[in-house]
Amino acid sequence: MNRDRKHDHIQLAFDSQTSKFEQDRRFIYEPMLAGHPNGEDRSFAFLGKTMKAPMWVSSMTGGTEKANHINKNIARACREFGLGMGLGSCRKILFSKTYWDDFNMRDIIGPDQPFWANLGIAQIEQLLKDKNENAITNMVGELRADGLIIHVNPMQEWFQPEGEHIENPPVETIEELLSRINVPLIVKEVGLGMGRESLNRLIHLNLEAIEFAAYGGTNFSKLELMRDEPEKMEMYQPFTFVGQTANQMVNTVNQLLQTTGTSTCKQLIISGGIKNYLDGYYLVSKSELPAIFGMASQVLKHATGDYQDLKTFIENQITAYRFAQNFLKIDPEYDGE
Repeated sequence: MNRDRKHDHIQLAFDSQTSKFEQDRRFIYEPMLAGHPNGEDRSFAFLGKTMKAPMWVSSMTGGTEKANHINKNIARACREFGLGMGLGSCRKILFSKTYWDDFNMRDIIGPDQPFWANLGIAQIEQLLKDKNENAITNMVGELRADGLIIHVNPMQEWFQPEGEHIENPPVETIEELLSRINVPLIVKEVGLGMGRESLNRLIHLNLEAIEFAAYGGTNFSKLELMRDEPEKMEMYQPFTFVGQTANQMVNTVNQLLQTTGTSTCKQLIISGGIKNYLDGYYLVSKSELPAIFGMASQVLKHATGDYQDLKTFIENQITAYRFAQNFLKIDPEYDGE
């Protein structure tokens, strides 16, 4: 057995050659400063709750055939591993209980983990226009959610065949909502991220967090175009290549903090194009604001089937993240994508 292992090592030594072109230049490897992770408690406060790992799961579904199964799997995993969960759009349950069970996950995720409802900016605008903001308060309360995520999606609404017209600048709608209800808010985009001026306005609002949903992950504007006529797809396709990456947005927020010195917004959820734990670790480490990283589509792939598949995926992500914490430091001289 030992001779076989040594023989394997000889062959694998040839097969495992690397080159400088494969090097991940985001990190400096520091092998002298820590031991292997040993399961120590690394809990921390975020969104008023205690999280055991810096990972946020943004669910993208509700009111569909598999939504109940997917959301239950995600809520169960968040409880087991101490993560936070954001629901998909809760529009379907604002005034109807038909799909309520697809969203009603508090008993599964438990009382101790962050659990947030979700509505689009177009729905918020209409509710404020109708002076019916109590519908938001009632929904969040009945879900026993910790607050409301507002997804801001003017490009998606414009491209969506069933899309709604947004009349006012979204930041003004958010400011009005803050003045009219006492519900904690998170604001996010839906796959294109946000530029400097938008981020500058948001970090000076009384928000619990900004979620990036940056360019590089699931692009819901592109998704809507793909549902439409080919002629419309051809016309608007150039817009699907517009947006800000998570790395660009972290840099922008850091620069804004250095310029202004303050931020009313308390935290960041860095999502959009986060393919694995190293992407998340790099961006969380360089953020000047307290931050966690978010994954949606990567988790969704594993949440549609058996729970064990999702459990294994998340457990591996967290274990590898903790290993990175022990041995990798970000390289301050690296500024590439």
